[in-house]
This record gives sequence, structure tokens and C-alpha cells, in this order.
Amino acid sequence: MKCPFCGDPNNRVIDSRLSKDGHVIRRRRECSKCKRRFTTYEHIEEIPVMLIKKDGRREVFNREKVRSGMLRACEKRKISVNVIEEFIDEIERDLRETGEKEIESRVIGNKIMDKLQELDAVAYVRFASVYREFKDVNDFVDELKTLLNGKK
Repeated sequence: MKCPFCGDPNNRVIDSRLSKDGHVIRRRRECSKCKRRFTTYEHIEEIPVMLIKKDGRREVFNREKVRSGMLRACEKRKISVNVIEEFIDEIERDLRETGEKEIESRVIGNKIMDKLQELDAVAYVRFASVYREFKDVNDFVDELKTLLNGKK
């Protein structure tokens, strides 16, 4: 790390602290040559996970898209936003832990549907109707029959 003031590469760390979220380390440094102090921040460089869509396109995993879809499905239902956020955190953690650089979007879609089925049947059917691209009422009826038979 070069001093931003004089460019000398020799400096020492005089203080280190974790950020509030615990994902960044703040280091206070002092240059050995000019004795000026400066702050650096260290964070993990994460490689983005690419999703392989149904049509073969690839796009970066987008937490906001997952949140938006789940919030829309859970609208006017008794499901806490905190529960949704924790689930999205879990999905992101699972994606990173696999070590895969690319993953099929259906894997995430299925995880979301499983979670919504566990939380609320109405939210599940709402999400499934968009995710599975229901064409008419019969698709809804078939899904509801499957849902009801699974609960018996």
C-alpha cells in the first residue's frame, strides 16, 4: 500500500476495526517517510454468480429481482419483510458456498417456491403463476389441486 501523500510503500497499521456489518476491515495507517496518516478499507472481492435463464441467456444474480418477486407474491399477506430478507440472505449465502460461477435460474426459482409454499399457500400460487407462466384458469386449478393433495 503506497502512501497517498508521498507515494512511499512503507507504512504501518496503527488501528484495525471491523465495520458494523462485519464485512469490511477499516485500517488506519501511518506512512514511515512523511508520518501522515490515512485510512484504507479491505473487503472480500466477490465473483458475481451468473444465472442461466430458461432461454439460455446469462445474467448476474440480482437480489432486487428476487425481493421484488417475493414482495409482489406476498403482498397483503401476513409475511414479515424480515422473513423475506433473511431468506434472500440464505439464497445468496447458498449460491456463494456452492463455488459455482454459473447456476440455472430454475434452482433459485424452485427454492423460492418451496419457501413460499412453506410460508403461505396464496403467496406460493401467486409466485407460481408468474414463474411457471400459467396460461389460463386451468393452470391455476391444476396447481391448487396439487397443493391440496400435497397437504393431505
